Amino acid sequence: MLPESFPEPRQPSTSRMSAAKVELGRRLFYDERLSANGTQSCASCHQQALAFTDGRITAIGSTGKVHPRNTPSLVNAAYLSTLTWANPAMTTLEEQMHEPLFNATPVEMGVNPRNRARVLARIRDDRGYAVRFRAAFPGRKTPVQWTAVIDAIAAFERTIISAGSRYDRAKAGRVRLTASESRGEALFLGERAGCAKCHGSFLFNDQVKYTGAAPQEPAFHNDALYSIAGTGAYPAPNRGLYEHTGDAADMGRFRAPSLRNVELTAPYMHDGSIETLEAVVAHYARGGRRIDRGPLAGDAAASPLKDPLLTPRALSDRDQRDLVAFLKTLTDRSVTTEPRFSDPRNRRGPAR
Repeated sequence: MLPESFPEPRQPSTSRMSAAKVELGRRLFYDERLSANGTQSCASCHQQALAFTDGRITAIGSTGKVHPRNTPSLVNAAYLSTLTWANPAMTTLEEQMHEPLFNATPVEMGVNPRNRARVLARIRDDRGYAVRFRAAFPGRKTPVQWTAVIDAIAAFERTIISAGSRYDRAKAGRVRLTASESRGEALFLGERAGCAKCHGSFLFNDQVKYTGAAPQEPAFHNDALYSIAGTGAYPAPNRGLYEHTGDAADMGRFRAPSLRNVELTAPYMHDGSIETLEAVVAHYARGGRRIDRGPLAGDAAASPLKDPLLTPRALSDRDQRDLVAFLKTLTDRSVTTEPRFSDPRNRRGPAR
């Protein structure tokens, strides 16, 4: 059931929701047998206790390969216009599932043309799964296929919706924000901090899609994290939208993530390079990061490529504390303990 304050998410016409499909997807989401070496599941990088992130600077694949990017949260992913940090073509959860399953650079789950039949056979040979696939995909002659695996996991991910934060309860009149939290909200929404220019939707981002919403070009932003040698360049392979378009103006442009549950998803930014919310707020107050030495040295506050919205802000220490206090009101801890989202093999409660 959707929260009253949230619209109906869009669903692909080729993959409709059902209770049987969602429950199947939940089990597959937590099943390590979907990785080539049997060591990693979707939940390995998307842990419920951390709002479906992993707490790492950047993700680690099933073979131990360190990834270049921070693991994004799956909470409310049903509403996102794009599903990775900087790929404008990745617009559905079904499309996104191909990346962790089949990626070779970098390896995530490690499924490839040589082993994909063997990995799928692990699922097909499980009698419990055989029953669940038939229930989720009635009428299919051979229900256990990779397309069905992907559809089921995507269906489960669409149910991971969070709208029970202290902020939501305050908006509904059930609690009152503290003075600090209220000041932080006013700063967040106002011109002086300007946070809502990129985080103004009901998800506190600027990329949302839902039933009835007008189509919009997804937005990407250069957050002035890097400006190597003063050129505006970002280090490869983390050069943002540029990696897909080849357009120099797209260097360092990434999606603005949802700030719901941001208290639980440290470290921050596309590469996990900022450790705390306090440091994130200070970064935006300065208008960019300065790196004084080493191969990444440069003052990104003066980057010729940074987003025009990212200007220095006159925010006092108290202002910054108030902003952090407000951001913490967006935490919905119920999503971290909700049994419907937990590992079905764990009878004692949610996966940890």
